[in-house]
Amino acid sequence: MKTTVLVFHPRLNADSRVNARLAQAARAVEAPDASVEVRDLYALYPDFRIDVEAEKAVLTAADRIVWQFPMYWYSTPALLKQWEDDVLEHGWAYGSTGTALHGKELGIAVSPGAPAERYDHSGAFHYTVTDLLRPLQATSNLIGTRFLQPFITTGAMAISDTDLEAQADAYSAWLTGEVPTLGDFE
Repeated sequence: MKTTVLVFHPRLNADSRVNARLAQAARAVEAPDASVEVRDLYALYPDFRIDVEAEKAVLTAADRIVWQFPMYWYSTPALLKQWEDDVLEHGWAYGSTGTALHGKELGIAVSPGAPAERYDHSGAFHYTVTDLLRPLQATSNLIGTRFLQPFITTGAMAISDTDLEAQADAYSAWLTGEVPTLGDFE
């Protein structure tokens, strides 16, 4: 299985602790029946001018596509939205002839800054992280990919070194292992 991790963090190498460590763990994955490619999209497209054909080629070659990003205002960084708008074209990714991604897996690796207990229906934010990811799940449904249960690193603003290392190990396993699909209403 070929997994491609698209990292969307505007300051990945400057001041990202969590996403930088997760990307490092992904780059270090060694598995006999799997390969992992990591792409830093803000480094590739600092001007937001996305090479659509290159991105389509990357997606075509992948079996599992992972969007890795910090959660900003309960959503994605701006470049991920721009990337979706540009790359997931009608007639290629969706629509009656848009079947290029059908059957592939789409995973989300997200790192909200606040602690887990805030992301609960009875918590401070009233929504789970999975609730907040539903627009991405709807996108997955539209483009015909299998939406995997997300890899969530809550508390990114204050995560301990020990917990971050445990998350990096878990991420490596998640990237290459069997990951169940997230149901539409679970």
